[in-house]
Amino acid sequence: MKDFAPQPPAHGCRNAPVLKERGQREVFCGLTGIIWLHRKMQDAFFLVVGSRTCAHLLQSAAGVMIFAEPRFGTAILEEKDLAGLACANEELDREVDRLLARRPDIRQLFLVGSCPSEVIKLDLHRAAERLTQRHAPHVRVLNYSGSGIETTFTEGEDACLAAMVPTLPDTNERQLLLVGALPDVVEDQALGLLRDMGVAPVRCLPAHRAAETPGVGANTVVALTQPFLNETAAFLERRGARLLSAPFPFGEEGTTAWLWTIAQEFGVDADTFARVTDAPRARARKAIAAAAETLRDKSIFFFPDSQLEIPLARFLTRECGMTAVEVGAPFINKQIVGPDLDLLAEGPVIAEGQDVDLQLDRCRAARPDLTVCGLGLANPLESEGMATKWAIELVFTPVHLYEQAGDLAGLFARPLRRRALLSGLEGAA
Repeated sequence: MKDFAPQPPAHGCRNAPVLKERGQREVFCGLTGIIWLHRKMQDAFFLVVGSRTCAHLLQSAAGVMIFAEPRFGTAILEEKDLAGLACANEELDREVDRLLARRPDIRQLFLVGSCPSEVIKLDLHRAAERLTQRHAPHVRVLNYSGSGIETTFTEGEDACLAAMVPTLPDTNERQLLLVGALPDVVEDQALGLLRDMGVAPVRCLPAHRAAETPGVGANTVVALTQPFLNETAAFLERRGARLLSAPFPFGEEGTTAWLWTIAQEFGVDADTFARVTDAPRARARKAIAAAAETLRDKSIFFFPDSQLEIPLARFLTRECGMTAVEVGAPFINKQIVGPDLDLLAEGPVIAEGQDVDLQLDRCRAARPDLTVCGLGLANPLESEGMATKWAIELVFTPVHLYEQAGDLAGLFARPLRRRALLSGLEGAA
């Protein structure tokens, strides 16, 4: 029987020593996750309970046009709220009533905590319970924290989905649950591949609409699509679901390993798997090869930002021929990213957490060909002559599965091509 599992290197990084740093961090806050979640969940609304700074962040990140009516907003905490001169709960109730009266299409309302609401100890969990009783059964109100005090920007999605898990209905149906917010085009591709293999039924969390919300139970098998869903995975396991262990579907190899793990769980034979995946696998390899011409033998350094760093390092080193100098991640949960660590050959520094000044020193000493980091670090490093890639772009861009594998590699190749072009122009001048 043919085995589609990737061959690991002689020595992987699962048991490699981890450099744990606890210092100043340079990351976006968890509110940023609203930008992709509100597009995914068609009848949900995300109400940030925060300051004008929170509102400006979301408007800037989303690029919302003045005549658009998005499915997120900010309940502004004014000075009188922060000083305790007004009842914040009464004002919140009034804003929610006004919102739901104006937007009868809303079926799920998320109260999203921020730094200001947490500083004044506003209990949004109790507010959500109170407002659910008030607006049920038409609207369910949930809450989670997107505060930058405690979260990096992808943890906003994790906190949101984790808040949903306790409310999911019970089911004994044997099913596959795909967990993680994927762009619709990517989700459709995943569902199409699984359908062609005969894997059914397949549900998604988050669902597009509240009426499509999946159930969960002891016969639910979970395939994570994002490596940052630590709390969500733990909550699903508490509900009895079983988590599949697989590399994440980045690149041809990662996608094949992820799909093969699912296929084996649901009894798909190797011939069927090959029939469904051979053509997209070939397209992915061809698309990756075009970008790999630029990436091969180049070094890369990851600052901790999105929690995609370990799967991406696996993809870039194994499929694009790059050398990883350091792979930093905000948190490392080996239950979730262990399969990717198994495939990542030993050599790079594996770092968890951040002390940004110390990590900048290591990056400058290494002088990698490409540095993956947040927006706050990119411009300073570019001014020092170093090519950078914005980590946040890897979350906003469709990068999963076969048809996006070439685009994923291209995201890393473009900064190097741009750097080479600018160097050529400077030399000609």
